[in-house]
Amino acid sequence: MNDSFQKHSASWVSFSYISFGSAAFMLALGLYMMPLDLWGKGYLAMGILMLVQTTVNITKTLRDNAESEKLIRKVEDARTEKLLVKLNRSDED
Repeated sequence: MNDSFQKHSASWVSFSYISFGSAAFMLALGLYMMPLDLWGKGYLAMGILMLVQTTVNITKTLRDNAESEKLIRKVEDARTEKLLVKLNRSDED
């Protein structure tokens, strides 16, 4: 079982950071320019921040679940291989 992962290139990581930064800047600028009272802008800003926070949270949770399933599969594969080796040795005797 080969678990070699290809890391993202530096340009892709930079692009991701720049995209996030520009989207956050444009959103903040749009929120600032909206013809709303301060309480309305604050409410929208809190909603935006919570949305970003929960997006990061769900992404991390899904990735952690996938990683733990991968580890469980590795352990099960190792047990199966060990059992097959034992059975193979007993058949030879």
